[in-house]
Amino acid sequence: MMDKNWIRSTCRDLQLYYNPKVGNKLRMDTSTNALGTNPAGRKALQECSNLDVGQYPSTYGDGLRSALADLYRLKIDNFVVGNGSDEALDIIIKTFVEPGETVITAHPAYVLHSFFVKINGGNTVTVDLDEDFQLDVEAINSTKGKVVLICTPNNPTSNIFRMDDVRAIIEGSDRPVVVDEAYGEYTGASFIPLVKRYDNLIVTRTFSKAYGLAGMRIGYLAAGLEMTDAMQRVKIPYSLNAIGERVAMAALKDREFLERSVNVVKEERPYLEEGLRDLGFHVYPSEANYVLFRSTIPSDELTRKLSDKGVLIRDFGKVRRLENCVRTTIGTREMNSTLLNKMREVLEECR
Repeated sequence: MMDKNWIRSTCRDLQLYYNPKVGNKLRMDTSTNALGTNPAGRKALQECSNLDVGQYPSTYGDGLRSALADLYRLKIDNFVVGNGSDEALDIIIKTFVEPGETVITAHPAYVLHSFFVKINGGNTVTVDLDEDFQLDVEAINSTKGKVVLICTPNNPTSNIFRMDDVRAIIEGSDRPVVVDEAYGEYTGASFIPLVKRYDNLIVTRTFSKAYGLAGMRIGYLAAGLEMTDAMQRVKIPYSLNAIGERVAMAALKDREFLERSVNVVKEERPYLEEGLRDLGFHVYPSEANYVLFRSTIPSDELTRKLSDKGVLIRDFGKVRRLENCVRTTIGTREMNSTLLNKMREVLEECR
């Protein structure tokens, strides 16, 4: 039998990540693109059938970094690319946080933020969002810690933080501030252009959401040149495979699909929110491609019975301040109608 003392102390009590039995169920649980796979990315993937995979990919994903530099009008060396924005977050913690040092995050927020801190030997201190799920700037800036890590739009609360508040945190102390913009395309705004102004700013983004490439695991970060130089040295060489890089570069050029993806969320959000309210749920304001709402029945019961009916949504009911709360993706009209109809069935069965 394995001796548990062989495991590093910071990793002994880790829990497995969300891993539902999917089958052919309708996935409204992962906040991915309702329109499905990026068509330009799919075409590029098909064209990769003759790619020489006997050779290593670009060490640092130079082709994708160059394309990102053109898009944002920055330099290629302002970017680090990798295996999803989760790798970017991991690189940040590995680069800037010594074992035992503290990272400040908001609460509630993306669960993997604290995960990356923990597996790298750091400690997480959370600062509660206010009643409107906005940042408590004074509390964050007065809390001791090596790095500040926030997410806007915030996952799972679905709202964006006020830009002036984020700027106040960036300007408020001499330490790295990470802005996770995994859902940033849905807001039409980004802090990436500001990496030229703020030496302590790091912004992460992903191709998993609005670009419709979640299965490819491609992400990136942007920061000042000295910051990215340090992080590039920490990043695992070759972590972005050659196929993923080509697919991402193709998807980046397909602005029409990106626009359609954002527009379907804007068009469907009011329909889904109204439908949820009609069922008696409290719906929180959304500025992302998902909606957080508070259930009138136990959230685990709602998600379980919906799963039995072939629809997956995400239960956050055990998270402090999100008791009985559930998150659902904003889908197409057909997806949203199916979700609402199945929810209605569940509620009627629970009466």
